[in-house]
Amino acid sequence: MEKLYTTLNKLFESNLNFNELLTRICETLKKEVEHYDWVGFYFKNGNKKELKLKAFAGLPTDHEIIPFGKGICGQVAESHQNFIVDNVHAQDNYIACNINVKSEIVIPLFYNEENIGQIDIDSNTLNAFTKADEELLTYVNKKVSNYIKAKNTYPIFN
Repeated sequence: MEKLYTTLNKLFESNLNFNELLTRICETLKKEVEHYDWVGFYFKNGNKKELKLKAFAGLPTDHEIIPFGKGICGQVAESHQNFIVDNVHAQDNYIACNINVKSEIVIPLFYNEENIGQIDIDSNTLNAFTKADEELLTYVNKKVSNYIKAKNTYPIFN
């Protein structure tokens, strides 16, 4: 896991633009963590009460826009809390992106104490996520927030 943190830190130190950085983070996490089958970043879509997919690695999804409150991502947009789902089929509010997905973790991304987005990970394995995953993804989001501050590149959509 230490090697993964080092690899991620090098991405943040590189001269990638924001979109490239997010894509590389997604690709790195998907490649390096065996149980990460889909990795994506969603951000608040301007003043709308919805999330918009900004970058991902894995199979394409039809869920590029997610209304607040809908699905796990939409719930996190409203609750501002980490959400780990051991079995997505046991969740009433789950949005099926892929029939193979069995568990999901969503970690909100804060900028100046405002929830502006999230990282969303799907796994094709039941009970895939642990405290270590939660800590890793919280760390990634904190680094993304710091990057936004340092580069003054707040991701606004319209």
